[in-house]
Amino acid sequence: MKIYYNPKLKELARQLRNNATKSEIKLWLCLKGKKMCGYDFHRQKPIDEYIVDFFCNKLKLAIECDGYSHQIVEVWEKDTKKTKRLKELGIEVLRFSDEQIKKDIDNVLRVIEDYIERFENNNTHP
Repeated sequence: MKIYYNPKLKELARQLRNNATKSEIKLWLCLKGKKMCGYDFHRQKPIDEYIVDFFCNKLKLAIECDGYSHQIVEVWEKDTKKTKRLKELGIEVLRFSDEQIKKDIDNVLRVIEDYIERFENNNTHP
């Protein structure tokens, strides 16, 4: 399935890449250059009418880093709507708080690796 995006989001995505949070940078250092099980991730990827923090097309996986603002009801509601739309497009979403990434990156990486392992097991044909 081809995933489209709103071209107007391209410049905003570039700005977001240039103004990454500390937790986004920390997670990116673990994902970039195919460091995560050989999969290619992209930062601040426009998908449909949204921008996801990290995206791997082959895995159909979006990873979101949620800062403090994501606890505000309006932001949480937008996140819920975004996740629902991404799932409709066949994309799985993993969400991590900034605190999880800053203080427990090993477990964050384990969750991503576990997703990849399940993905590969479900998509291997004898």
